[in-house]
Formats: sequence, C-alpha cells, structure tokens
Amino acid sequence: MTTPPQPAPRQVRAGQVLRNPKAWYFPGGVVALLALLLSLLYLGGVADPTGNLHRLPIGLVNADRGATVAGHPENLGAQLTSGVAAAPDPKEQVSWRVLDQAGAQEGLASGKLDGVLEVPDGFTAAVAALGSTGAQPPARPTVNALTNPGVGSLASSLASSITQQAAHQASLQLGGELTAAAPGGQSSATRLLLADPITVSVQVGHPIGSHSGLGLTAFYYTLLLVLSGFLGANVISNGVDVGLGYADSELGPWHSRRPVVPIDRTQTLITKWGMSLGLAVVTTTLIMVGGIAIVGIDASHLPLLWVYSFCATAAVGLGVQTINAAFGGIGQLVSMFVFVAVALPSSGATIPLQALPTVYRWFAEFEPMRQLSDGTRAILYFDARADAGLLRAWIAIAIATVLALAVGLAVTHYYDRRGLHRLVPKFA
Repeated sequence: MTTPPQPAPRQVRAGQVLRNPKAWYFPGGVVALLALLLSLLYLGGVADPTGNLHRLPIGLVNADRGATVAGHPENLGAQLTSGVAAAPDPKEQVSWRVLDQAGAQEGLASGKLDGVLEVPDGFTAAVAALGSTGAQPPARPTVNALTNPGVGSLASSLASSITQQAAHQASLQLGGELTAAAPGGQSSATRLLLADPITVSVQVGHPIGSHSGLGLTAFYYTLLLVLSGFLGANVISNGVDVGLGYADSELGPWHSRRPVVPIDRTQTLITKWGMSLGLAVVTTTLIMVGGIAIVGIDASHLPLLWVYSFCATAAVGLGVQTINAAFGGIGQLVSMFVFVAVALPSSGATIPLQALPTVYRWFAEFEPMRQLSDGTRAILYFDARADAGLLRAWIAIAIATVLALAVGLAVTHYYDRRGLHRLVPKFA
C-alpha cells in the first residue's frame, strides 16, 4: 500500500511574521535599548564641557625679577601670580600649578599641562613706567598665555581662555590700585591705560606639526587601531566558524554549510587568536602607509610607532576574540560596548577628561581607548616620552593581553570540561 503524497507546507508570508508580536520582542528591545544607551553615552559626554570642567591643569609662572618702585623693591609679578592662584574657584575648575620656567616647559613637553600663564621678566618695571611722562608712550606690561595643542584643540582652547580671563581679572585689579595711586591731571588716555594696563600675548608653548590636525591625528590614528582590531577579530571569528562548519556561509542567494571539523572551544579560540595576530601585522602596516606615506600626517619614531600600533591592535583583537568565545552570539555586542561605545566618549582625546562628567572620568581609568590614545599622542607629539602617557599605555596593553589570554583559556577550558560543545556532531 502506497502512502499518498503529502501536500507541500504553505509558505509563510512576510506580513504574517510582521503581525506576530513575538517577532518584535528581541530585536525591538535590543535596538531600543541600544539607541537609548548610545544617546546617553555620546551626548552626555559632550553636552557641557565648561560646566563639567574639573581641575584643568594649567601652569603659573612668575619670571619677573622685580624692580625698585618709588624707592621700594617690588615684585608685581609675584603678586599677580599669587593672586591668580588664590582667586576663588568654588567648582575647582582649574588646577593651577605654580612652577618656574623650566618646570612649565617640562609640563608642556610631557603633556601634563594644558596651558601656562607666564609673567615675564621686566613686568614690574613696565608697570612702573606707565605713570611716567615722555615723548613716547610707555609699553604696556605683557603676560604670556602659552598653549599646548598636543593635548587636543579643545583642551588647549579651554586653557587659553582660562589664562586670558585670569590675566584680565588681574589687570583690572592692578588697574584699580594704579588708578587710586595716580596723581590728578592725567589725560583720559592715560587713565584708561592705568585702569586696564596688562595685555596678553598668546603663544604656542609646545608646537606640533602643521599636519597634526590641531592635535586630533593621535585620536583618529588610535581609533583606526581599535577599529582594525575590533572589526578584524569579528571578521576572523565568523570566517573561522564558517570554515570549521559551525556557521552557515551565505553569499547573495547562495547558501552552504561545510562539514563540521571536530575541534573544541579552546583550540578554536587559539586559532582565532593566531589569525588576529597575523592580521594585526597587515592592518598596522597599511594604516601607517595610508596615514603617513599617502596622507602625510606628521609622525616620528616610526619603528616604535609600528611596534606600538601592532601591540595595540593585537591586544584589542585578542580581547574581542575572548569576549566572543565567552558570550557566544552576543559577544560582538558586548565587545562593541567595551572597545567602542563606552571607550570613545571616555577617551579624553576630543573632550579633555577634566571637562567630562564624573562617570566618564571613572570609565577612563580602565577603558582601552584612553590608554591607547595617550600612548599614540606621546609618540606623535611629545617625543615618545614615557611620562607623557606612553608608559601607562604599554602597561595597559600588557595587562589587557594577559587578561585576554588568561580569561579566554579559562572560560573555553571550562566549557570544554563541562561538555558544553558548540554542536554535538556524530563522528564516524
């Protein structure tokens, strides 16, 4: 007796799927949550840099050696700098660092200072000459606002604005004293000069190259390293899974699945790690060729920059592979938050850390983008000085690499020991 042929199952239409609420629960919930979290992360960090400003490091230098005024020795530069340092700052927006000229230059050259307010030698004598009468009007006393573009355009701009404002306030205070002590009968021009005597000369304290993107090439270079490690690891992870038969391969309308290769999770992860290291050699070289040889960004210490770039990219790649192995299907989402979504706004590369909300400064203590961008900035702008952030970056890379290897091996070995295989194929 023959079995009658069974009718083919009825094809499901797209409208039926779209009308099913269960089809919307997971993707809708995940995408909605991502939209909210990303808007809070990115916009929350840039909304009010001035309002969030906390202890921006600025140097304060008195190079004035004083002069004899009305028979008495005076040092108005010392009075000005002490007045600026002691000025009320209830929100602690500025961290004034009282230094000598050598210390200020050291702070600028290492990126530890975002700017400097300097009172030059001869300041007291210039102030004393304001009330003199002569054929030529006296030169106005000058203070110098030194910028540091290597720390980033916004950080340097904030420091410059603060130093100029502080100098203006000091000028008005000094002008009040000069006006009160001035004899009568002076011209209106002289009275105006005495009321606001100080002029501010804005100068570059630590220059960087003209092809440095106003201090932003370090950030974008670091972003390339992180994205290369992140995207490369995910492409490798998917490619290895397809090659080993643990994931489907789809190219346009063609779909295939290879025979399953009997390999455990630990060996699969080691394979992906090895490929990430190999790919880091390629991407590091091409980033330098594209950015330095073709685009022409300013860069020095090229061998060191290549080694550093390779290690940074490799550390990111190893970390992403470990997260993917530990979390499975949602691993790419988790690693995206760790290496990109949270890392970017807390990097301190575009908005200085001192101008970020407190929670971002906390993220910056361990998020990779901040550590890596500091190291890149040290190599590109600060002569590869260890104290400019390069040492901290090397330590962060070493810690991240060790953690990725240790956690990856521990998790995959645990899964294998518990028999939590990705598939349970029947081998011949």
